[in-house]
Amino acid sequence: MAIKRLRPITPGTRFKTVADYSEITKKAPEKSLLVSLNRKGGRNNQGKITVRHIGGGNRRKYRIIDFKRNKDNIPAKVTAIEYDPNRTAFIALLCYADGERRYILAPLGLQVGDTVLSGAGVDIKVGNAMPLESVPVGTMIHNIELQPNRGGQLVRSAGNAAQLMAKEGKYATLRLPSGEMRMVPISCRATIGQVGNVDSELVSIGKAGRTRHLGVRPTVRGVVMNPVDHPHGGGEGKSPVGHASPMTPWGKKARGLKTRKKKNRSDRFIVKRIN
Repeated sequence: MAIKRLRPITPGTRFKTVADYSEITKKAPEKSLLVSLNRKGGRNNQGKITVRHIGGGNRRKYRIIDFKRNKDNIPAKVTAIEYDPNRTAFIALLCYADGERRYILAPLGLQVGDTVLSGAGVDIKVGNAMPLESVPVGTMIHNIELQPNRGGQLVRSAGNAAQLMAKEGKYATLRLPSGEMRMVPISCRATIGQVGNVDSELVSIGKAGRTRHLGVRPTVRGVVMNPVDHPHGGGEGKSPVGHASPMTPWGKKARGLKTRKKKNRSDRFIVKRIN
């Protein structure tokens, strides 16, 4: 997929870039795999804003994605590659031999007409899903389960891939896109290949309105507020932060503070951290 740069006929298109969507083969989604999304605007059941800067945006419906890939040894033909407004990756529509249709994350290189399989003894081929014990060491994988039969939770965004580094006993060691080395039960499933739409990170939003279309509301800088509203506020004219490090509106350290629990139960599965 390539990135298109627009002619700057308006200020909004001067820095805006878009994907050319040359991989997309079908515009209308499969109706049987759509679910309505209820907007909450970042509010909880009391109507209070618990997540800031959320609201508005274009209407969209959720595409039901098969993250479990548990339909074993039944060949499925790729009938379409589609756009999904809920994620950066493209999705592929599969039609199984028994007539059932499912969406999966479209890996890089998967094309319409290809056949994919799931199961323990399937070929090492892009789009096939299998337990980690069946995957050769060194293979690039995505959509990885953290617990067996729970569905893929790791490595699902556009352009990402993890590498299977080792298999020992009940666990397989993975190198995640962040660089972290982590152990996962060897019975967990993963899909072969790299997630498609690799150029997604190169797209430039270009204008504020396009961010509003995504459902993101404006952010006000703390330094322009009053001291009562933010730790960075106050001062005459344009003033610095005034603290040893930047802070959140609630006085907690921001930018670099480790927020992971000191005694997290999953620490024993992390072989090497990012830094």
